[in-house]
Amino acid sequence: MWITLALLLALTSGVLSLDKLNMCMDAKHHKVSPGPEGQLYLQCSPWKDNACCTANTTEEAHEDNSYLYNFNWNHCGAMSEKCKKHFIQDTCFYECSPHLGPWIQEAEESWRKERILDVPLCKEDCHGWWEDCKDEMTCKNNWHKGWNWTSGINKCPGGSKCRRWTDVFPTPKDMCEQIWSNSYLYTTHTKSSGLCMQLWFNGTNPNTEVAKYYLNSAQQHQSFALIIVLSLAFTALSMML
Repeated sequence: MWITLALLLALTSGVLSLDKLNMCMDAKHHKVSPGPEGQLYLQCSPWKDNACCTANTTEEAHEDNSYLYNFNWNHCGAMSEKCKKHFIQDTCFYECSPHLGPWIQEAEESWRKERILDVPLCKEDCHGWWEDCKDEMTCKNNWHKGWNWTSGINKCPGGSKCRRWTDVFPTPKDMCEQIWSNSYLYTTHTKSSGLCMQLWFNGTNPNTEVAKYYLNSAQQHQSFALIIVLSLAFTALSMML
Protein backbone atom coordinates (compact mmCIF):
# COMPACT_ATOMS: atom_id res chain seq x y z
CA MET A 1 0.00 0.00 0.00
CA TRP A 2 2.81 2.41 0.86
CA ILE A 3 4.49 1.58 -2.46
CA THR A 4 1.27 2.39 -4.32
CA LEU A 5 0.98 5.69 -2.46
CA ALA A 6 4.56 6.62 -3.29
CA LEU A 7 3.96 5.91 -6.99
CA LEU A 8 0.81 8.03 -7.00
CA LEU A 9 2.66 10.92 -5.35
CA ALA A 10 5.46 10.69 -7.91
CA LEU A 11 3.04 10.64 -10.85
CA THR A 12 0.98 13.54 -9.51
CA SER A 13 4.12 15.56 -8.86
CA GLY A 14 5.28 14.98 -12.45
CA VAL A 15 2.00 16.18 -13.95
CA LEU A 16 1.97 19.29 -11.77
CA SER A 17 5.55 20.06 -12.75
CA LEU A 18 4.76 19.92 -16.46
CA ASP A 19 1.76 22.20 -16.02
CA LYS A 20 3.28 24.82 -13.74
CA LEU A 21 6.58 25.06 -15.58
CA ASN A 22 4.97 25.98 -18.88
CA MET A 23 1.68 27.77 -18.42
CA CYS A 24 -0.08 31.11 -18.76
CA MET A 25 -2.13 32.69 -16.01
CA ASP A 26 -5.81 33.40 -16.54
CA ALA A 27 -5.61 37.17 -16.88
CA LYS A 28 -6.71 40.00 -19.15
CA HIS A 29 -4.30 39.75 -22.09
CA HIS A 30 -2.59 36.37 -21.62
CA LYS A 31 -2.79 33.59 -24.17
CA VAL A 32 -4.42 30.32 -23.13
CA SER A 33 -1.12 28.49 -23.43
CA PRO A 34 2.48 29.54 -24.21
CA GLY A 35 4.10 29.18 -27.59
CA PRO A 36 6.46 30.87 -30.08
CA GLU A 37 5.81 34.50 -31.03
CA GLY A 38 8.37 35.54 -33.62
CA GLN A 39 7.48 39.24 -33.72
CA LEU A 40 7.54 40.30 -30.08
CA TYR A 41 8.28 44.00 -29.77
CA LEU A 42 11.56 45.50 -28.50
CA GLN A 43 11.96 44.88 -24.75
CA CYS A 44 9.61 41.88 -24.88
CA SER A 45 11.66 40.12 -27.57
CA PRO A 46 13.58 37.76 -25.20
CA TRP A 47 10.36 35.72 -24.75
CA LYS A 48 9.76 35.20 -28.46
CA ASP A 49 10.63 31.48 -28.40
CA ASN A 50 7.97 30.69 -25.78
CA ALA A 51 5.57 33.41 -24.69
CA CYS A 52 2.22 33.97 -23.02
CA CYS A 53 1.84 37.30 -24.83
CA THR A 54 1.03 38.25 -28.41
CA ALA A 55 2.92 40.71 -30.60
CA ASN A 56 0.10 43.27 -30.25
CA THR A 57 0.29 43.06 -26.45
CA THR A 58 4.05 43.69 -26.48
CA GLU A 59 3.75 46.66 -28.80
CA GLU A 60 1.14 48.24 -26.53
CA ALA A 61 3.34 47.55 -23.49
CA HIS A 62 5.72 50.21 -24.80
CA GLU A 63 3.06 52.94 -25.05
CA ASP A 64 2.58 55.57 -22.32
CA ASN A 65 -1.21 55.16 -22.35
CA SER A 66 -1.84 51.78 -23.95
CA TYR A 67 -5.16 49.98 -24.23
CA LEU A 68 -3.76 47.17 -22.03
CA TYR A 69 -4.80 48.83 -18.77
CA ASN A 70 -5.09 52.56 -19.61
CA PHE A 71 -2.38 53.09 -17.05
CA ASN A 72 -0.60 56.44 -17.05
CA TRP A 73 3.06 56.27 -16.01
CA ASN A 74 3.17 60.09 -16.05
CA HIS A 75 0.68 60.65 -13.22
CA CYS A 76 3.14 62.95 -11.37
CA GLY A 77 4.90 64.51 -14.34
CA ALA A 78 6.75 62.92 -17.23
CA MET A 79 8.57 59.75 -16.22
CA SER A 80 12.17 59.55 -17.46
CA GLU A 81 13.03 57.04 -20.16
CA LYS A 82 15.55 55.29 -17.92
CA CYS A 83 12.87 54.67 -15.30
CA LYS A 84 10.16 53.81 -17.80
CA LYS A 85 12.27 51.06 -19.37
CA HIS A 86 12.02 49.10 -16.11
CA PHE A 87 8.24 49.32 -16.12
CA ILE A 88 8.18 48.13 -19.71
CA GLN A 89 10.41 45.21 -18.75
CA ASP A 90 8.15 44.51 -15.79
CA THR A 91 5.11 44.52 -18.10
CA CYS A 92 6.84 42.18 -20.58
CA PHE A 93 7.79 39.82 -17.76
CA TYR A 94 4.23 39.77 -16.41
CA GLU A 95 2.51 39.39 -19.79
CA CYS A 96 4.98 37.07 -21.53
CA SER A 97 6.62 34.75 -19.01
CA PRO A 98 5.48 31.09 -19.21
CA HIS A 99 7.38 30.14 -16.02
CA LEU A 100 5.37 31.86 -13.29
CA GLY A 101 3.35 28.77 -12.37
CA PRO A 102 4.80 28.28 -8.87
CA TRP A 103 3.57 31.75 -7.88
CA ILE A 104 0.20 31.93 -9.60
CA GLN A 105 -2.74 32.42 -7.23
CA GLU A 106 -6.47 32.92 -7.66
CA ALA A 107 -7.47 36.59 -7.88
CA GLU A 108 -10.79 38.15 -6.93
CA GLU A 109 -10.58 40.97 -9.45
CA SER A 110 -12.87 41.94 -12.30
CA TRP A 111 -10.10 42.02 -14.89
CA ARG A 112 -8.33 38.74 -14.11
CA LYS A 113 -8.95 35.41 -12.42
CA GLU A 114 -5.32 34.77 -11.48
CA ARG A 115 -2.33 36.81 -10.33
CA ILE A 116 1.27 36.24 -9.21
CA LEU A 117 2.33 36.53 -5.58
CA ASP A 118 5.83 36.74 -4.05
CA VAL A 119 7.82 36.00 -7.20
CA PRO A 120 11.46 36.14 -5.96
CA LEU A 121 13.29 38.82 -7.93
CA CYS A 122 17.05 39.06 -8.28
CA LYS A 123 18.77 41.75 -6.23
CA GLU A 124 20.24 43.41 -9.33
CA ASP A 125 16.77 43.88 -10.86
CA CYS A 126 15.26 45.53 -7.78
CA HIS A 127 18.27 47.75 -7.15
CA GLY A 128 18.67 48.77 -10.79
CA TRP A 129 14.95 49.58 -11.09
CA TRP A 130 14.99 51.67 -7.90
CA GLU A 131 18.21 53.49 -8.83
CA ASP A 132 16.87 54.51 -12.24
CA CYS A 133 13.58 55.72 -10.76
CA LYS A 134 14.78 57.34 -7.52
CA ASP A 135 14.50 60.88 -8.93
CA GLU A 136 10.89 60.37 -10.08
CA MET A 137 7.68 61.49 -8.39
CA THR A 138 4.62 59.46 -7.42
CA CYS A 139 1.61 59.79 -5.14
CA LYS A 140 1.06 56.14 -4.21
CA ASN A 141 3.07 53.16 -3.00
CA ASN A 142 0.60 50.54 -4.32
CA TRP A 143 -0.13 51.08 -7.98
CA HIS A 144 -2.62 48.23 -8.23
CA LYS A 145 -5.50 50.03 -6.54
CA GLY A 146 -6.82 53.28 -5.08
CA TRP A 147 -6.48 55.49 -8.18
CA ASN A 148 -9.02 57.99 -9.45
CA TRP A 149 -10.29 56.44 -12.70
CA THR A 150 -13.12 58.91 -13.44
CA SER A 151 -11.30 60.24 -16.52
CA GLY A 152 -10.67 56.75 -17.91
CA ILE A 153 -6.98 56.74 -16.93
CA ASN A 154 -5.43 56.62 -13.49
CA LYS A 155 -4.95 59.89 -11.65
CA CYS A 156 -3.78 60.53 -8.12
CA PRO A 157 -6.66 60.10 -5.66
CA GLY A 158 -8.07 63.08 -3.76
CA GLY A 159 -6.07 64.00 -0.71
CA SER A 160 -2.83 62.55 -2.07
CA LYS A 161 0.12 64.54 -3.31
CA CYS A 162 3.09 63.83 -5.53
CA ARG A 163 6.22 63.05 -3.54
CA ARG A 164 9.78 62.06 -4.28
CA TRP A 165 10.22 58.41 -5.15
CA THR A 166 12.61 57.87 -2.23
CA ASP A 167 10.01 59.22 0.21
CA VAL A 168 7.38 56.80 -1.07
CA PHE A 169 9.83 53.92 -1.57
CA PRO A 170 12.80 54.43 0.81
CA THR A 171 14.52 51.21 -0.33
CA PRO A 172 14.55 48.89 -3.37
CA LYS A 173 12.79 46.30 -1.20
CA ASP A 174 9.94 48.70 -0.46
CA MET A 175 9.46 49.43 -4.14
CA CYS A 176 9.66 45.85 -5.43
CA GLU A 177 7.28 44.45 -2.85
CA GLN A 178 4.76 47.27 -2.47
CA ILE A 179 4.27 48.69 -5.95
CA TRP A 180 2.24 45.74 -7.31
CA SER A 181 0.60 44.37 -4.14
CA ASN A 182 3.38 41.91 -3.28
CA SER A 183 3.52 40.40 -6.75
CA TYR A 184 7.28 40.42 -6.24
CA LEU A 185 9.45 39.36 -3.33
CA TYR A 186 12.74 41.17 -2.80
CA THR A 187 15.70 38.81 -2.40
CA THR A 188 19.43 39.18 -1.87
CA HIS A 189 20.04 36.44 -4.45
CA THR A 190 22.07 37.46 -7.49
CA LYS A 191 21.39 36.48 -11.08
CA SER A 192 24.18 33.89 -10.98
CA SER A 193 22.58 32.09 -8.01
CA GLY A 194 19.82 30.37 -9.96
CA LEU A 195 17.48 31.23 -7.06
CA CYS A 196 15.74 34.34 -8.38
CA MET A 197 13.69 35.38 -11.39
CA GLN A 198 15.10 37.86 -13.88
CA LEU A 199 12.86 40.56 -15.36
CA TRP A 200 14.94 40.65 -18.53
CA PHE A 201 17.64 38.49 -20.07
CA ASN A 202 19.60 37.73 -23.22
CA GLY A 203 19.59 34.34 -24.91
CA THR A 204 18.16 31.28 -23.19
CA ASN A 205 15.49 32.05 -20.60
CA PRO A 206 17.18 31.54 -17.18
CA ASN A 207 13.85 31.58 -15.35
CA THR A 208 12.99 28.07 -16.50
CA GLU A 209 15.44 26.46 -14.09
CA VAL A 210 14.57 28.88 -11.28
CA ALA A 211 10.88 28.00 -11.53
CA LYS A 212 11.76 24.31 -11.60
CA TYR A 213 13.80 24.67 -8.41
CA TYR A 214 11.00 26.39 -6.49
CA LEU A 215 8.33 24.04 -7.80
CA ASN A 216 10.32 20.95 -6.86
CA SER A 217 11.06 22.40 -3.42
CA ALA A 218 7.38 23.10 -2.80
CA GLN A 219 6.33 19.66 -3.98
CA GLN A 220 8.88 17.96 -1.75
CA HIS A 221 7.49 19.81 1.26
CA GLN A 222 3.91 18.95 0.26
CA SER A 223 4.75 15.28 -0.29
CA PHE A 224 6.58 15.04 3.04
CA ALA A 225 3.67 16.67 4.86
CA LEU A 226 1.19 14.31 3.20
CA ILE A 227 3.25 11.27 4.15
CA ILE A 228 3.37 12.46 7.77
CA VAL A 229 -0.40 12.94 7.85
CA LEU A 230 -1.06 9.55 6.31
CA SER A 231 1.41 7.90 8.66
CA LEU A 232 -0.38 9.37 11.66
CA ALA A 233 -3.73 8.30 10.23
CA PHE A 234 -2.57 4.70 9.70
CA THR A 235 -1.06 4.62 13.19
CA ALA A 236 -4.34 5.78 14.70
CA LEU A 237 -6.26 3.27 12.60
CA SER A 238 -3.96 0.43 13.69
CA MET A 239 -4.52 1.29 17.35
CA MET A 240 -8.28 1.11 16.86
CA LEU A 241 -8.17 -2.35 15.25
